[in-house]
Amino acid sequence: MLTLNIPTAGNEYVDTISQAVNDATPAVADNATPVADAATAASLSFWDLCMQGGILMIPIGILLLFSIYFFIERWIVIRKANRQDDTFMRRIKDYIHEGEIESALNLCRNMGTPYARLISKGISRIGRPMNDVLVAIENTGNIEIAKLSKGLPWLATTASGAPMLGFLGTVIGMVQAFYNISAQGSSADIATFSGGIYTALVTTIAGLIVGVVALFAYNTLVAKINNVMTSLEGKTMEFMDLLNEPA
Repeated sequence: MLTLNIPTAGNEYVDTISQAVNDATPAVADNATPVADAATAASLSFWDLCMQGGILMIPIGILLLFSIYFFIERWIVIRKANRQDDTFMRRIKDYIHEGEIESALNLCRNMGTPYARLISKGISRIGRPMNDVLVAIENTGNIEIAKLSKGLPWLATTASGAPMLGFLGTVIGMVQAFYNISAQGSSADIATFSGGIYTALVTTIAGLIVGVVALFAYNTLVAKINNVMTSLEGKTMEFMDLLNEPA
């Protein structure tokens, strides 16, 4: 019987492919390592980012906390000051026409709002010339607005001062970068220069963020105070018309 010896070409081909895969595995692993390192470096936390800004991040952070606290505190105060009672002026009118001045004053004290204190001052001047009554009410209104505006200049200063601190950090970072390059001479590389630039950009961003927050907070509070001023002017005119009505 004739026997044919057929070479196992298929097995040799499989062995060749396996050997090629095994040889390529270390290269793939070596290439994957820099990618993993880059991903780790890219995942920088917010706290680490703040720490890169240097010591100037401390006053910038304090200004941010101050702006948030002041905005919330003033918002609550102004909101209470703008609280309205639609029956207030009608009850004041009834008390004055009935001659119950003391009851009208007690109503104003119980309300405890700026326009109630405004009307209370006007009631206490009843019997004097109308011009004296109006001047007394206007002076009281100016005092009430000054109380509501307490601290607003500091918020405006933060809106302009925080970006300046950020720019100061930028200048300091640039000086450090160029100093490091000068100190290392010809051995300086891109990492030496980029470190100072990185610090400079962090402080600039932080300063601009705080400045924008303070600016929006300031303008919002000013708008709320203007609403209170409009309300006080309306109550003043209503009270003066009440005094000019015939008994």
